[in-house]
Amino acid sequence: MLMKMRRSASRKTNSTTDATTDLFRSAASKASSREMERIDNLFHSYGDKSSGMIDPEGIENLCSDIEVEHTDVKILMLAWKMKAEKQGYFTLEEWRTGLKALRADTVNKLKKALPELEKEVRRPSNFTDFYAYAFRYCLTEEKQKSIDIESICELLELVLGSVYRAQVDYFMEYLKIQTDYKVINLDQWTGFYRFCNEISFPDFNNYDPDLAWPLLLDNFVDWMKEKQT
Repeated sequence: MLMKMRRSASRKTNSTTDATTDLFRSAASKASSREMERIDNLFHSYGDKSSGMIDPEGIENLCSDIEVEHTDVKILMLAWKMKAEKQGYFTLEEWRTGLKALRADTVNKLKKALPELEKEVRRPSNFTDFYAYAFRYCLTEEKQKSIDIESICELLELVLGSVYRAQVDYFMEYLKIQTDYKVINLDQWTGFYRFCNEISFPDFNNYDPDLAWPLLLDNFVDWMKEKQT
């Protein structure tokens, strides 16, 4: 008799637990659905109806609302978080990806999320990916594989200027006066970030030109050494 009572009590307990779990799941599902609805509504408030995307004008309006300049690196970081593919445009799916990850379904929440997003991007494990993404994001044509010097200098200033000030300033100076390269490719772009991380500056004591550095950086180091003599 005691065994039957215990089994009965156990079934009731399990039943109650299952019911509670179902309630939590239902509430969580409804909350998630409402959050996504708000995220979608926010997208449509900036999106262009004819293209179905947030275009450059929409992004400028968004920047105004979150009080960030459209040239601020945080907007590029936001694009990275969204995994946005086309410069100056956000699709609905990209918008959902980014804002859901940031738990931002209002303008105010998005504004508050940006400082934490910047911290996330600045972690070494993420920054390498972000740095490469910045280059790819600035490719404006499908088969384009390189970026002109002027645009590269602007991108360097935006992405690395606050971290490696001296290296960026000298490298930009060199890029603007040299005549061998009119464009920069991804290998050269990522090579410069590796250079900033690994090479002592400005003495270059640990720079070995026999290692796998882009020729552009060999030339840059030679130019810097001549400048210092």
